[in-house]
Amino acid sequence: MVVSGSADGRLRLWNVKEGSVVGDPWEGHSAPVRCLDWSPNAMEIASGSEDGTIRRWNPNTGRQIAPPIKTGHRWVDAVKYSPRGDKFASCGSDHVIRVWSKDGKLLIEIKGHEYPVNSLCWSKDGAYISSGSCDMTIRKWQSVDGKELVVLRGHTNIVRSICLSPDERYLFSASEDCSVRIWDLKTNVQVGDPLLHDDELLALAIPSDERYIA
Repeated sequence: MVVSGSADGRLRLWNVKEGSVVGDPWEGHSAPVRCLDWSPNAMEIASGSEDGTIRRWNPNTGRQIAPPIKTGHRWVDAVKYSPRGDKFASCGSDHVIRVWSKDGKLLIEIKGHEYPVNSLCWSKDGAYISSGSCDMTIRKWQSVDGKELVVLRGHTNIVRSICLSPDERYLFSASEDCSVRIWDLKTNVQVGDPLLHDDELLALAIPSDERYIA
């Protein structure tokens, strides 16, 4: 199954093999859906929207699990469950990263970026959160208290997407400077030359074997 979010504010669940929508669209957001994430146990989905809310959904029913969370982001640009699935992090147009309990309680605010934050990823043990921002930096934070640990600089335009290698040795970043960069997290320096594109980059993904970058 694949879930998608649309500019019409609705989510849709798809049967990939049949190429068809499963049930009716899921309604609740009042503005475009900008981000989605499955919980680690695949029992729920979180969505973030330009209406400033995060909503949790039961994929079996298409219904919301709990009241919407008013995040304070204005636009929610990313939402990511922790590896244990007991909380999630969000970011958006207000420069702030917020960590929430599953019942919507704000656990911590992480401040340090100078411009909107576009992308998040957790370490496997849940101890750290990495973020990419319109301020052209990538930052690593302690998730328990929001302490800033590392700032990676090198991109010359907005950082749109980041992800960690499966062994967490490297971080990959995609930017509107038309490059993908690879960072060694043991030394916190860039590895090799940037991987250049002809136009701005908006998204990034790597497979579990790390042989390729998409």
